[in-house]
Amino acid sequence: MGSEGVRDVTRLGRHGDWSGVRAVVAGFGVSGFAAADNLTHLGAAVVALDEDPEGKESKAELLGVLGADVRLGEGTTSSLPDETDLLVVSPGWKPSAPLIAQARARGVPVWGEVELAWRLRDNGPGRPAPWLAVTGTNGKTTTVQMLDAVLRAAGLRSVAAGNVGLPLVEAVMDPTPYDVFAVELSSFQLHYTDSLSAEAAAVLNIAEDHLDWYDGPTGMSDYATDKGRIYQRVRKACVYNVADPETERLVRDADVEEGARAIGFTLGMPGVGMVGVVDDILVDRAFIAERQSSAAELCTIDDLPSPAPHVVANALAAAALARAHGVPQAAVRDGLRGFRFDGHRIEVVATVGGVSYVDDSKATNPHAARSSLLGYDSVVWVAGGLAKGAHFDDLVETTRPRLRAAVLIGRDRDVIAEALARHAPDVPVIAVDPDETGTGQAAMTRAVVAAQELARPGDTVLLAPGCASMDMFRNYADRGDAFAAAVRGLTA
Repeated sequence: MGSEGVRDVTRLGRHGDWSGVRAVVAGFGVSGFAAADNLTHLGAAVVALDEDPEGKESKAELLGVLGADVRLGEGTTSSLPDETDLLVVSPGWKPSAPLIAQARARGVPVWGEVELAWRLRDNGPGRPAPWLAVTGTNGKTTTVQMLDAVLRAAGLRSVAAGNVGLPLVEAVMDPTPYDVFAVELSSFQLHYTDSLSAEAAAVLNIAEDHLDWYDGPTGMSDYATDKGRIYQRVRKACVYNVADPETERLVRDADVEEGARAIGFTLGMPGVGMVGVVDDILVDRAFIAERQSSAAELCTIDDLPSPAPHVVANALAAAALARAHGVPQAAVRDGLRGFRFDGHRIEVVATVGGVSYVDDSKATNPHAARSSLLGYDSVVWVAGGLAKGAHFDDLVETTRPRLRAAVLIGRDRDVIAEALARHAPDVPVIAVDPDETGTGQAAMTRAVVAAQELARPGDTVLLAPGCASMDMFRNYADRGDAFAAAVRGLTA
């Protein structure tokens, strides 16, 4: 037993005795529902809490039938129920939240959904299926989806899960076992992990993001530290970005299993123990016996869905993780050759009057927007939204030669405008005032019309907002759809 009558759940796995365990799940979104549902099936007494009941009533009713106690509405998360053995928090809950502070004070373990999934993983006889895990400020989803495509090309039963695809708890509890998991993890998810031990893990990059969550003077350091948790207890390979020294530092600081290797990926010629690019060919000098003197071809840049540098980097990271798992070279080529982006990621919407209109609404922070801008020679940049405490000076300084003009929307458009005024004062800027437009669609339509007037044949009008979308849109997909609708309106 733990302190104050708290039952010790730290040794419980999928086949443990969960009956009588009093579990509280905070947050009733996709991952919260998966956690509450599966804990209920395991026999735990579950209380699920969420301040926002919108769209959650039907799932609450279903869990209620199964025996869970679901409490939705204002004030439901203000205090931890008196008898609690475990608190499972959904991503995004700040460590300073009263519910978490109360749990810590009472000796109640606080797990995220990822920690719960890791403890429940079990694919039947033999060892549990390994995790190949990816984090970073940008490129996580693309890299994990590329990795999943490569693993499938190798004939493995794989699934993209975590911060993309299936909730991890749902994935590990699937009655048909997976061979391997391709796992996307955010810093929020990693913050609440304690025992994760991935077979191989990658940190793609570290840049400003979520500084509204990681506030205070140590915010960036805390953010990087949480990202680095993905390397703890890695068993085979820690994959890092040669161009981002912070990722290599995180590898050096990690406490890994004996025999784990550091594997760099680079857009240049790779050294021994790296993957990289030689004459437009992606090559491996890490997982072949002859790595001291030669490199093995994995695929060509033409095999990828885009030659943009950040796409090549994502492919290299995915390839390194797959090779760490033992996937053959041909499967890397076949998986990457067949890979296609999800919507709203470098998606060409139309070409109108010699101008390309590209939707990269998923570029939700400055680092992602910078990568997107660097893929084009002359850009009318459509940007803005919720900046989440980030700054745009480095982005503007780096991309200034490519900027024809900028059209700014959203609540924090002035943050971008000020960076442009400081570092690119000759770049024309149009700011769309939402008070004059009324809706997100109307604002986006005005922005696209303004961009058309500024663009010249050969230019790209690029929606790469560098900001979150929720000030004017439901999500980044809704924002991208608004952009596409506005572009179609140009030819109507």
